[in-house]
Amino acid sequence: MSLRQYEYALAVAEEGSVTAAAELLHVAQPSVSQQIRSLEQELGVRLFARTPTGLVPTVVGRAFLREAEIAVSASRRARATARAGADDLVGELVVAVQMGFGTRQLPGALSVLRHRFPRLEVTVFEEPSSVELERLCRRGVLNFALMAECERSPADAHHLGDEELVVVLAAGHRQLAADRVELRELEGEPWVRFDRDSSLDGVLLSVLRDNGLTPTTAARVSQTATAVRWAAHGLGVTLVPASAVPHGYEHLVRPVSPVMSQPVIAVLRSGAGPAETALLELLRQETWYDTASFTPVP
Repeated sequence: MSLRQYEYALAVAEEGSVTAAAELLHVAQPSVSQQIRSLEQELGVRLFARTPTGLVPTVVGRAFLREAEIAVSASRRARATARAGADDLVGELVVAVQMGFGTRQLPGALSVLRHRFPRLEVTVFEEPSSVELERLCRRGVLNFALMAECERSPADAHHLGDEELVVVLAAGHRQLAADRVELRELEGEPWVRFDRDSSLDGVLLSVLRDNGLTPTTAARVSQTATAVRWAAHGLGVTLVPASAVPHGYEHLVRPVSPVMSQPVIAVLRSGAGPAETALLELLRQETWYDTASFTPVP
């Protein structure tokens, strides 16, 4: 088996067909087909099943692809480290963010990082579950992760600050006149919540229950920006990290009382390279606990 075969298998899984995978990899289709056949013969299993919608990994194939992804990621990091110079870093940096974190801080930090290392490719994805982020960190798939909590050792986990939770209200809502919203004053309000397996929905539910509230669910969404927009249009109120509020909605946001916040933890892969270290230092300079911009309009 070779890393090239791993990369071909991952591309087929991502694209759902050999033809699309070949286009993605800029190689001939027969080459991809041959490599997949050789890999399956060597392993003695079928990695993909043909369906009306395309090729999908089998149960065994999914297990194999998880390990293949780890191997390919490790290979990319090794190549990037070998090529890294004082002013030149080549390779891929994979950043995972717990849903709602770093919405305002991460783009600026990554912009500075890319200007410093213009040949660095950055991949960012948002993960709703902190448990899944923990698992991915332990498996070595991620270079860098932002999350609310983790079980990693202090050498790998860095506390960047605390992110205050804020409530988003519709225009004209009576609580917009307050500097801070007493959560108990929201009794009876419908809530825009998040997917059931998301950490943020667990936090929201816990906060409301601690304040004697049983939420009436108006809707569930997968993104914090969507929750803010729907709350702004009167579908219900919602609770999000302060930095997750999109620009233009600040006038509809209020801090809550009692104050609610979550720690922001950066977790670096073992043996972190210069890209991860530089990103960590840039994020240390960002503000993570700031509700000064969310003030009542006279």
